[in-house]
Amino acid sequence: MALAEKPVVVPHDPAWEAGGRRLCAELTAALGPLAVRVDHIGSTSVPGMAAKDVYDVQVSVADLDAAADAFETPLAVLGFVRSPYLRDHVPAEREGREDPADWAKRYWSRRTADAPHVNLHVRRVGSPNERLALLFRDWLRATPQAVPAYARFKYVLAGAVADTGTYADVKDPVVDLVVVVAEQWAERTGWHPHP
Repeated sequence: MALAEKPVVVPHDPAWEAGGRRLCAELTAALGPLAVRVDHIGSTSVPGMAAKDVYDVQVSVADLDAAADAFETPLAVLGFVRSPYLRDHVPAEREGREDPADWAKRYWSRRTADAPHVNLHVRRVGSPNERLALLFRDWLRATPQAVPAYARFKYVLAGAVADTGTYADVKDPVVDLVVVVAEQWAERTGWHPHP
């Protein structure tokens, strides 16, 4: 992931939905049975949401190390490059209460000219970070009145910072706030990450 690049947030593109389905199908076929689930997540998966024109895809696996080893070659063939990020941000209200190892992941990105740009997050099935990615997406999909405010925040933030690393660092605490409300929604509705 090129953390030095300037973040650019663009209006929602209705083609992102079909593009996300194609990417998930392509990755499911390429990664085989170690990929327990492949989900389009992040802002491009939310109807009406402005986003960076980069797909976020989550691959859920039983064993991170085994999957990372097995995925290396098929992902390289598809133009993905492995990055050194081994852990997700832990939400503020969970810091110190949960084992940071529970937030482990493996990460690849693709930034080639001939294919959609992708951030590929490989997370363990049932882990809190796997669940959080699905909850955040599903809450925003179920709460369209929140989409304009979150999109506006992202536009303002992208205009105010010089690089995607700072963009992510500032956005994380805001996501933490949203997750508090999303968790209340999950409890109220009986939402679970896996149908």
